[in-house]
Amino acid sequence: MRPMITLDGHSLTLEQVAQVAYDGATVTLAPEAVERMTAARRVVEEIVRADRVVYGINTGFGKLATVTIPHDEIRALQINLVRSHSCGLGDPLSEAETRAMMLMRANVLAKGFSGVRPLVVETLVNMLNAGVHPLIPSKGSVGASGDLAPLAHLALATIGEGEVIYRGERLPADEALRRAGIEPLQLEAKEGLALLNGTQAMTAVGGLALWRAKELADVADVAGAMSLEALHGTAAACDVRIQAVRPHPGQRVVAERILALTRESEIMLSHKECHRVQDAYSLRCMPQVHGAVRDVIAHVERVIEVEINSATDNPLVFSETGDVLSGGNFHGEPVALALDYLAMAVSELGSMSERRIERLVNPDLSELPAFLTPKPGTCSGMMMLQVVAVALCGENKVLAHPSSVDSLPTSGNKEDHVSMGMTAALKLRQIVENVASILAIELIGAAQGLDFLAPLKPGRGTRRAYEKVRQLVAPLTEDRAWSQEIERVRAALGEFRHLPS
Repeated sequence: MRPMITLDGHSLTLEQVAQVAYDGATVTLAPEAVERMTAARRVVEEIVRADRVVYGINTGFGKLATVTIPHDEIRALQINLVRSHSCGLGDPLSEAETRAMMLMRANVLAKGFSGVRPLVVETLVNMLNAGVHPLIPSKGSVGASGDLAPLAHLALATIGEGEVIYRGERLPADEALRRAGIEPLQLEAKEGLALLNGTQAMTAVGGLALWRAKELADVADVAGAMSLEALHGTAAACDVRIQAVRPHPGQRVVAERILALTRESEIMLSHKECHRVQDAYSLRCMPQVHGAVRDVIAHVERVIEVEINSATDNPLVFSETGDVLSGGNFHGEPVALALDYLAMAVSELGSMSERRIERLVNPDLSELPAFLTPKPGTCSGMMMLQVVAVALCGENKVLAHPSSVDSLPTSGNKEDHVSMGMTAALKLRQIVENVASILAIELIGAAQGLDFLAPLKPGRGTRRAYEKVRQLVAPLTEDRAWSQEIERVRAALGEFRHLPS
């Protein structure tokens, strides 16, 4: 049975976002959220009735904020805003990213500070539950007055315009809504602006990349532990006393995991009294590097979960006092900085993994056959797998350059500082996927290295990881094409997260 997610504007978690995005969890609206939205809506309707001039309700937008809109053109103002801002370009967001974006926008509006009718949020929820997914181009947001272009394409679908994906078919939005039994919205005062203003595109793309990064942090420990054994390394650097005198939380977690994964390792016992004094940093410093990445992930998750439960449009309606206040909650700087930080951290997971791959395939750095082939010379073995990992690391180094340090003014210089948060999210997404491929290569290489150490057995956890690799990839005996096998392991990385210890 699919889980039910209730939106109240305050308590949505990243895990629930992932359940809706990937697993199709059903969404419903909390009754108290309906009450708050209704109260805020009364404030907007009173402003319209009284002909009070309030930004976003009966004025133009951005540079045109000083233009007062006649009463009989307020509805046209909202529709024109949605249409004019629907100018995004590039590949569309994935279905999961689109669902996350819709969910986050519905949750923000459900807080009751946007002044929209409950019907607006109910329409988004109905579209989510029916699988009507707006076609949202990925490029065109500078992340300052919110993710205006991406959110405009979302809003466009709610009024029956633009295109959507419905049950695997690309359709005009009005046709898809008709098939799903959903009435298109007729936008009232402020509702177009409320749908457009916010950070939900960058937060959706970045949030799901973060969810994937949490998985990769676990997998990196597993791959690293396998490589540690295959390279005749020691787990001594994971001793609890070392971590206690530098008590970063992530460092302790990684050290404990590697000790648990390699517990009862016959391989490690076989060389306990060997001549080597220390391992290379890519082996010895896994608690420090992988752990630092975990701490970044924890920080960014806190930022994302604050953001997905925050009112990020403008102006905000405070129903208790009747005040409508203009501010800057739409600015994406908190998210942009966090996603840039995470991009650098995840890139480091890939860099560390590639160094271990190099040690596995290079006979000058290991006690294993050259390039992990039983027939060095005649066969090239896994030589090129390390080359591919280097290429992906090189791309990550370019992508890890922060986008949040850039800013170009927009909207007639009214919006004179922007976050570039969507760019940060898209770069992070690519880095995460590159690192997933690098870790898949390491798992394949480490498993091959362990084969050469048989009949000695790896630890309890690493043995299970080895078995999972071997279910997907046969041992290397003769040269063969690798692309499909790397992709197979990459697609199964989630299965390597929680292994018995």
